[in-house]
Amino acid sequence: MSQEKLITCVDALIAQAGKRPNTVYMHQPTDRQWRTWTWAQTLDEVRRMAGALAARGYPPGSRIAIISKNCAHWVMADMAILMAGHVSVPMYQNQSAEVTRYVLEHSNAVLVFTGKLDEPERVDEALPAGLPRISFPYPKRLGGDDWDAVVKASEPLPLTKLPALDDTASIMYTSGTTGNPKGVVNRFRHIAAAISTGMKLFEFSDRDRYLSYLPMSHVAERALVEMGSIYTGMTLYFVESLDTFAQDLQVAQPTGFFAVPRLWTRFQMGVLGKMPQEKLDRLLSIPIVSGLVKKKIRKALGLAKARMVASGAAPISPTLLDWYARLGINIWEVYGMTETFGQGTTTAMGGARAGSVGKPYEGVEIKLGDGALNGGAAGEVLVRTPALMDGYYREPEKTREVITADGFYRSGDLGEIAPDGALRIVGRVREQFKTGKGKFVSPAPIESLLMENNLLEQVCVMGSGLPQPVAVAVLSDIGKAQPREAVEMAMVQLVKTVNARLDSHEKLAKLVLTTDPWTIENGMLTPTLKLKRQPMEDRYAALAEKWVEEPTLVLWQGESASQAVPRMAA
Repeated sequence: MSQEKLITCVDALIAQAGKRPNTVYMHQPTDRQWRTWTWAQTLDEVRRMAGALAARGYPPGSRIAIISKNCAHWVMADMAILMAGHVSVPMYQNQSAEVTRYVLEHSNAVLVFTGKLDEPERVDEALPAGLPRISFPYPKRLGGDDWDAVVKASEPLPLTKLPALDDTASIMYTSGTTGNPKGVVNRFRHIAAAISTGMKLFEFSDRDRYLSYLPMSHVAERALVEMGSIYTGMTLYFVESLDTFAQDLQVAQPTGFFAVPRLWTRFQMGVLGKMPQEKLDRLLSIPIVSGLVKKKIRKALGLAKARMVASGAAPISPTLLDWYARLGINIWEVYGMTETFGQGTTTAMGGARAGSVGKPYEGVEIKLGDGALNGGAAGEVLVRTPALMDGYYREPEKTREVITADGFYRSGDLGEIAPDGALRIVGRVREQFKTGKGKFVSPAPIESLLMENNLLEQVCVMGSGLPQPVAVAVLSDIGKAQPREAVEMAMVQLVKTVNARLDSHEKLAKLVLTTDPWTIENGMLTPTLKLKRQPMEDRYAALAEKWVEEPTLVLWQGESASQAVPRMAA
């Protein structure tokens, strides 16, 4: 599909059902039983639900929300909303009640689809009284009209008046790392433009299979998996639960697989939990054995048939990429944002090097603006693309702040561009902090260096007003299984190694190990598992002022200097 021949995702769904009506499109597990939908069956349910929505008499362009984990009904609800001429509002099912209410009220949602939920009671309490609901047919469903009953009672919507490319399709709310989430307004044209270049680049087709498990309310999953499948005809498999993830992955045997860095780290920990790194290194060094070991690990991960493997949504450690590459799993990095419907850069077409997120997609322009650290070469990454949003819903002032007069989007990311056009992200403009010495520090690159050690699972670097930055970290399962003394020695060496790679004003004064959980539920992480900087500052900033006075390089939160191991001194 070229840029000159863009079609809406609704038209693409209709075309797929006409081209391959009896081909299975979606596989959904429930209570370990698999249900399937062909393309024709999918279109029929979508048309019937669209007919039911039309019969309710909502004004054209009404906002209709979806709160559910990924499932076949999520896709059908989304397409039914769009087919009926309304605007879909995807929402994270694990976000706070306050954010749930804010998004529903800010978007003026007239109805909400509810589905698979981790905490149905919490979501139920968060929904405004009187807001109509339609619930998907899964265990522990919320009250409201039943999806199956509505579909059975409805006639298919006639395909006589369908949405046009310039109609508004969706409002996707950002995950809200700072303040309330903002509603990104995307037209059908933006979606089509993003998918046309992305799918051509990754060469997806109806022969491909994808496992859907990351939130479809996030642009990466929605673009790559939902819209990608509708435009290309690839088959979708869904995950029943976190407990069945490994089983469902083995059933799907995906040819394409996308994960965020934290999940790639967890997969690595799973491998190393069964085969220590020393043993793995030894086996990989034996030519005859090496290939068998790689094949066995790829099969155990469920990636034996994966040809396109990618990471995005956050920086991934070059060391982690190298670790997977040794196993024959070459992970492409992708860089994009909700505001461009995921379109940006990728290492799939070159530019792969330590810290790089690759070169721009076809039709995407990247340049650097202001915002350099301490007068350096980095600048704010500016992006212009046919997929760029119209703006933030009901927030014209914030829209003007991020879209330049010549149509570039201010990403908020700090980057550097190599001579060959490859982009390297070095941090976030708003995450920079000024130390007590008056120098600016970008925490993300330091966090990435620390995360190269598999004893750590989460890291946050802070230091506004302090003489030197401080890192707070949570141990991984591997780290928690190690003797305390061994962990301390490893952390001291890690800090010294990392500091040797940093400028003097960036060098860490302390690494503090905490047992505090950093979760979505306690507000420390976004629904996409990104650190929320302000809550981190609120919790640890005052403590950090005391930590820098301690004589030891590595500390355990809550312990005084007298309890620290003497040889841990810097």
